[in-house]
Amino acid sequence: MGALALAAATTTLATNVVTAAPATAAPLLCQIAGVLPTGSAGSANATRYGCAEAGELLDMRIGDVRATQPSLGYDEVYYKLGRYSQGKDEINKKFDDWCEANGQLEAASVQPDARLDNPASFTCALPVGQETDESIAAMKTVVIGPGGVPYLTDGHHTLTSFYETADGGPNLHVRLRVVANLSDLSPADFWAKMQAEKWVWNRDVNGSEVPVEQLPAGVGLANFQDDKYRSLTYFARDIGFTPGSIAFQEFYWGAWVRDSGAVDISGWNNNDLASYLATVEAVSRAQVAVPKDAVIDTGRTAAELGALDAWNDGKATTKGEFGKLSAPYSDAKPGKLAYALLYKSGVAN
Repeated sequence: MGALALAAATTTLATNVVTAAPATAAPLLCQIAGVLPTGSAGSANATRYGCAEAGELLDMRIGDVRATQPSLGYDEVYYKLGRYSQGKDEINKKFDDWCEANGQLEAASVQPDARLDNPASFTCALPVGQETDESIAAMKTVVIGPGGVPYLTDGHHTLTSFYETADGGPNLHVRLRVVANLSDLSPADFWAKMQAEKWVWNRDVNGSEVPVEQLPAGVGLANFQDDKYRSLTYFARDIGFTPGSIAFQEFYWGAWVRDSGAVDISGWNNNDLASYLATVEAVSRAQVAVPKDAVIDTGRTAAELGALDAWNDGKATTKGEFGKLSAPYSDAKPGKLAYALLYKSGVAN
């Protein structure tokens, strides 16, 4: 291959991604691949994904990502879908969520007939190319595996919500931040690295190990088990703990709720607002009460997993995040649980 062709390959690659930070040059094989015929869109994507570097903000079809967990907290997805379909927001929350996931903070404007699958129908607060540390930190993440296959390490609930909404689906695109490219590893070495870095959660809803070969091949509710403990700890965010940068944070807390016996949730009815709120309160108060150096799960301590020093950040029951969570659907600003239960009840079409 001549120098001009090689330069063209480099240029072709550069148009496919936005970099979050300076990265080393792509391998020569990747540069060459950019000017060779691939034979199909799938192989073209595999080549493009396989040549991505850590720090790149990579435009991806959400139907291309593989899962690194076998379950979801369905109620988190139901909350999102309830808000997308029955929301009272001035701008539909789905556009805020997409803009945030795409590294652009939040939605700025939407046309009356705006759709997620038509990015020209809405704008985000931050233009592409003007990303900040804050906007990049909020993005969902992938690790590139053998064969150029992208494995989602954060964002299963968000992408599943996009997948399930009427103007989403598997062909919807969003940018994901590349954490690492491990495409040169064998499958065995790849999964060993994923386990070592804690980039995979291969335990089912009962805590039993799931072979990595049996992890879901994509996002979408039908691909996942429903982990009710994961749902419960999601709604305890900023009440009992602060979400941070640790992958699968709510799963660690959920396993603790299920296995430790620290909280009695035997009376929990996850279809009733009052019962759900009471259980979230009990769990979140237990999170605050546990010693910060106590191991919650798999070596992770309460401090690492963001346990707060004061329940509800020191605010009264009717204030703060718990106060927001408690708001019924009849309020001008319903709480997350109200939306989740509304969607589950079948009111939303």
